[in-house]
Amino acid sequence: MCGMPQQPPVRSTPARPARPDASMSLITNVMDHSLDDGYAEAAARKKADGDGGMPKTLRARLGLAVGLVLAALIVTVGAAQARVAAPVVAKEREELIDRIDQETGAAEKLEDRVDELRADVSARQRDALRDSGGDGSALVGILSGAVAVHGPGVRLVVDDAKDASASGDGDPRSTSGFSDTGRVRDRDMQRIVNGLWESGAEAVSINGQRLTALSAIRAAGDAILVDNKPLVPPYTVLAVGDGGQLSDRFQNSADGLYLHALQENYGIRTGISAQDDVRLPAATSVSVRTAQPITEKGTS
Repeated sequence: MCGMPQQPPVRSTPARPARPDASMSLITNVMDHSLDDGYAEAAARKKADGDGGMPKTLRARLGLAVGLVLAALIVTVGAAQARVAAPVVAKEREELIDRIDQETGAAEKLEDRVDELRADVSARQRDALRDSGGDGSALVGILSGAVAVHGPGVRLVVDDAKDASASGDGDPRSTSGFSDTGRVRDRDMQRIVNGLWESGAEAVSINGQRLTALSAIRAAGDAILVDNKPLVPPYTVLAVGDGGQLSDRFQNSADGLYLHALQENYGIRTGISAQDDVRLPAATSVSVRTAQPITEKGTS
């Protein structure tokens, strides 16, 4: 049957499937060619020259064997010395631990002895004050903090804000301006105590630490120190005085308004209440000082 010649059907060659790691060409190249071309050529040339493998001569083989024996000997001697020295090191460690425990116990005994002597000195100071103070000895003992006191007063609790966090430099509110950390700092406690004294308090304590005219409130990092003793929040301030009147005077004073501003602006938690009876301990150490009047010499 004649007719027009038929064109062969067009058959498309299917595309080669792409590699799953085609997008990571750099990594695949490194994996496929892990050895640099220069190193590969040097290795092939060395193999062709017959330089690879074990030494050929007897002298070279003996040298290799001697080196291996020496290396094995060094490793064996080191292991033996370590095994022998292990009990000695363990014994020295045990002796060091025992010495540390003994010195720690001795230091604790000395601290207890210091506390006993400090209490004895404080008791003798109170006795001397009572015996030689005359009619005003009781008042002098209260004002100096040498004796424990109790009576009506106020109870003021100051605590950090709930979401308080320390700043990077350890200062709750940096010098560039108050930050919103909500931490109570030493200067806050100084203003609170001074405000209570100014409002008519006769005796003040913070977390059981009696304050005197020589007491210091400072900071060490994030901790507040009262007479070099660290305190932790919440800070409970007790003050002896006319409870209701003392509370009103303090809250209306500049320092009371300052504390209220801390509460409103930084979330510091405060609470003050008048108390019928608060008890304050004596100061742990009272410095006794004496003075003598200067006599003026007559002029001739």
